[in-house]
Amino acid sequence: MRHRDAPLGLEDVGTLDWDKMQGLLPAVVQDRATLQLLMLAYVSQDALQETIRTRRAIFYSRSRQELWRKGETSGAWLENAEVFSDCDNDALLILADPAGPVCHLGSTSCFTTQTAPGLGWLAELERIIEQRIADGDGDSYTKKLSQGGIKRVAQKVGEEGVETALAATGGEADDLVEESADLMFHLLVLLRMKNLSLADVAERLRQRHAESRR
Repeated sequence: MRHRDAPLGLEDVGTLDWDKMQGLLPAVVQDRATLQLLMLAYVSQDALQETIRTRRAIFYSRSRQELWRKGETSGAWLENAEVFSDCDNDALLILADPAGPVCHLGSTSCFTTQTAPGLGWLAELERIIEQRIADGDGDSYTKKLSQGGIKRVAQKVGEEGVETALAATGGEADDLVEESADLMFHLLVLLRMKNLSLADVAERLRQRHAESRR
């Protein structure tokens, strides 16, 4: 039996409750990194099977009554898709990595014009840092910083850590926020240069928490 937390496989498609909505299921799509809600669409059994096989989110267009391969014309695919069902097996969650704006109006999400809210912005910032390191021009601070090498970036993390501690003990609240932002930015650059991310750090913290409750 499939574990509740595991993504659906092809063998699970037939176990879903397709009768409730005449052969379709609603599917919400969430950005895997930022957790921002991107869109709501519907899938048929064929669409779901193709999604699982290709790891690209495929939907069913109720207006055209055919499969909708989102990104086929725009290039804004929803990549690395994993599909999860709810407890009643009649609604789906798709976690994916968007290759471009999801909304046809050009925004990241169909629900808002804003980029990832709250802590999700840190994951968006990681993407920006990765892009700047790879493709940034000579005026990019991130590019220049990365070109200084791991030791230089690690030194900056140390410096910003000290400044953050000093702001906490002798500065105003806003000073602590400013220094914390500097520390976080340089830490994200350091992690990226070591092919790591905040998700790796969060997972380690989750593991520690689980172990501390045993």
